[in-house]
Amino acid sequence: MNPTDPTPGRVTARLFNDPSCPWGYSASPALRTIEWRYRDQIEWQLVTIGLSEPGREPKFTPGRLASFQIGMRDTYGMPFAIQAKQRSATSSRACQAIIAARMLQPGYEWRVLRTLQLLQFNTPLLLDDDDGLRAALSSVGGLDFEAVMAALDLPEVQDAYRRDWAEARTAAGGAAELQGKTADSPDGARYTAPSIAFSRGGTRLEAGGFQPVEVYDAIIANLGPELKRADPPEDPLEALALYPGGLTTQEVAAIMTKGNDGPDRAAAEKSLVAHEDEGRVRRVSMGHDAIWLAVR
Repeated sequence: MNPTDPTPGRVTARLFNDPSCPWGYSASPALRTIEWRYRDQIEWQLVTIGLSEPGREPKFTPGRLASFQIGMRDTYGMPFAIQAKQRSATSSRACQAIIAARMLQPGYEWRVLRTLQLLQFNTPLLLDDDDGLRAALSSVGGLDFEAVMAALDLPEVQDAYRRDWAEARTAAGGAAELQGKTADSPDGARYTAPSIAFSRGGTRLEAGGFQPVEVYDAIIANLGPELKRADPPEDPLEALALYPGGLTTQEVAAIMTKGNDGPDRAAAEKSLVAHEDEGRVRRVSMGHDAIWLAVR
């Protein structure tokens, strides 16, 4: 999708994310909530950041990253397996896999990102290991993962990655930088994950870095006050019906949040367990938590 040619009437949400970023991963409950509320009235576009590349090593050692993720798990609720990786890994190769999927099978970039995030934070997967990437991509239903792997080094995929990489480093002078939600980079102020640039009718508003769901909701309401906004579901099965790939407990709880109350994780989990007991949902262990899937 050409970012300068969005579908008329829709709000365009251009998401800057990276599969190696625990903040981008921990924003999933808020992002799922916005998707639930506005459905196809938002046109989502993914820009891969490329947080780390060969020669530009990741910020954290494996041990420091695992320790940091304990706080992320306890505060934001996404599944984490607190196990240090064998070594530090860069994310550029995984970003190229996302882009190859986007080019070969448009729409699958989101499934690949989701899969790589879950595996990055819950398994020994190293994002720069081709064998590991191949195994990870093979789990994405409907994806021609061999074609994606074969395309990683094609000039058109590498060029598309460099365009994403460059765009992610154009945050200087914008709202995200004013809020201190960017990162210093030798190549220019970089958007941090999961920054979102919302636009409609020539108006562009930034939600830089990690933000609460209320920020996204307020931006969308101002860009399109006539849009329809779905109410929270009464039952987790309604939420799972929209996500055949499954949702985490925290994502279900966030989608079901009403009013100004925070997510009631315990209530959501109890309802999910009851549905599991009746054979309506399936629980797949993931880190310290689970992915829940509707039984079809």
